[in-house]
Amino acid sequence: MNASAIPAAGATKGARVTAITSGKGGVGKTLVAANLAAALARLGERVLVLDADLGLANLDVVLNLSSKCTLHEVFTGAVELMDAVLPAPGGFSVLLAGSGMLEYSRMTPEVRDKLLAVVMQMRPLFDHILLDTGAGISDVVLFTVSLADEVLVVATPEPTSLADAYATVKVLATTQPSRPMRLLVNQVQRASEGRAVRAQLQQVVDRFVNPSLTSPVQLNLIGEVPLDPAVREAVQRRQLLLESLPGSEAAKALATAAGRLLNGA
Repeated sequence: MNASAIPAAGATKGARVTAITSGKGGVGKTLVAANLAAALARLGERVLVLDADLGLANLDVVLNLSSKCTLHEVFTGAVELMDAVLPAPGGFSVLLAGSGMLEYSRMTPEVRDKLLAVVMQMRPLFDHILLDTGAGISDVVLFTVSLADEVLVVATPEPTSLADAYATVKVLATTQPSRPMRLLVNQVQRASEGRAVRAQLQQVVDRFVNPSLTSPVQLNLIGEVPLDPAVREAVQRRQLLLESLPGSEAAKALATAAGRLLNGA
């Protein structure tokens, strides 16, 4: 058992589960998830990041971790769940997934039940669980998001990212129960660009989605992360931005976003 990765027992009613998702790949979703986890851990939270991109996982690459104990081995019964929970740089825990696993390209009833069981078993052990989903609106992504208490959509100001972010919000709003929906805009090039992106997305949601809903969607902006060369440097080092370059503008923006996420902003 990876005892160092399992927090000490304490009074808790169960972790708050946040699904971190995006309409398209390449927006920095996994990097955001890992660094938000580190920032939450610094705020005293017991945090688990679960790599829910079951077939194309890359959380291990971002964190420079290697393990043969992944969710694939848990699902097949090769290892016990607790043995697959690993300590990560930054003071949080991770459950890694396999990569190149064709069997996880569709959400079968068996995989659905096993993923649900994993989340339910982990909830009493942590304060916050981050589900790093795949990109897009596949059945795997939609089911993973359905397990969360809230959704954080990561987007960039680039037009195709905005279009895909809107599609993601629309599908989630019209197919799943209402819950808090937050937005983080990555790779902004000027101050307030994130607020402009949020306003643009909200306007389209108000026009085409909210009229058909009993509980209108409100996108709450928790952060805008600047386009920062420090991010590329940290990625190339395979290190957390908050660990290797904590004074960078992107790291400070992610720390601020974590505080807002924790406080329910």
